[in-house]
Amino acid sequence: MARPTARVLTLLELLQSGGTRTVAELAARLDVDERTVRRYTQHLLDLDVPVESVRGRYGGYRLAPGYRMPPLMLSDDEALAVLLGLVAGQRAGLMTSTGVASETAAAKIRRVLPERLGRGLDAVLGTLTFTAPRGAPPAPPGPPPGAVLLPLADAVRHHRPVMIRYTGGDGRRSERTLHPHGLVAHSGKWYVTGTDPAIGADRTFRLDRISVARTLPGSFVAPTGPDPADRVLSGLAKAPYRHEVSLRIQGTAERIRLHLPADLATLTELPPSAETGSEPPWFRAELRVERLNWLPGVLAALDLPFTIERPAGLRDLVAALAERLARAAAPPGPKGP
Repeated sequence: MARPTARVLTLLELLQSGGTRTVAELAARLDVDERTVRRYTQHLLDLDVPVESVRGRYGGYRLAPGYRMPPLMLSDDEALAVLLGLVAGQRAGLMTSTGVASETAAAKIRRVLPERLGRGLDAVLGTLTFTAPRGAPPAPPGPPPGAVLLPLADAVRHHRPVMIRYTGGDGRRSERTLHPHGLVAHSGKWYVTGTDPAIGADRTFRLDRISVARTLPGSFVAPTGPDPADRVLSGLAKAPYRHEVSLRIQGTAERIRLHLPADLATLTELPPSAETGSEPPWFRAELRVERLNWLPGVLAALDLPFTIERPAGLRDLVAALAERLARAAAPPGPKGP
């Protein structure tokens, strides 16, 4: 059962959300009777919080217009949401031209947070990376629960192993140890990338599928090589799916990446040969997909020379698309299309 003090603070939060709240509504939200609501309201008045009583059929309680609560009261998850929202907005170029307002807002929030939570948020902001370039249209991820994000960020910063409980995409649950390398925000989701010491291989996990994260004793040596964002993109591109696709495409890497991004396909530049020539270069694009039916349209949009190495089923789909386009482009007959 919630303590009376917690319910009084919840009452204040409800009133701060605006409007007049009926006694019956407040009683239902607080899971108390109406007499207790009136007693909690008196507690707020004793603390010099200007709660007004509104009479009439639609009466109830409300805060006096213009009132602002001096201390900022945020839960761990609320503070995470606010500060990470400011960071995402700055990266996407959605703040004011100088960016001063977002920086001062973040500083004010940071000053009134408990020391424990402040350290945790510093660890998150110091270990978080984005796969999207600065200024790109945002797909901001909703922050995961602080009980998962904060221990992982602390483990990344101090190179400590963690125990995680994870539910895979197939619904299977597991408990494993991870040496986390970094936190990554990508395409509206959060990921942690690290080494699984049990198998000695890099792994990537979605934070929304982690139910428990607990720091373990000991430490590990931080790896060298690709940064966490590159590790996540590479891991997503190599994830097991139903079909393995291999293509040879002639063009620049930048042009190919417009349609086959790094989290979807790996690109390897092929050495020049008598067959391929050297200008422009040829690349081998390899990707794993669950369905093939969307790929013909992507290959057509590339508008570049390409060869399908595998699977054979993709050739049939591309040929069928070409036939439909040819029929659509044919001039109408005397009786119309």
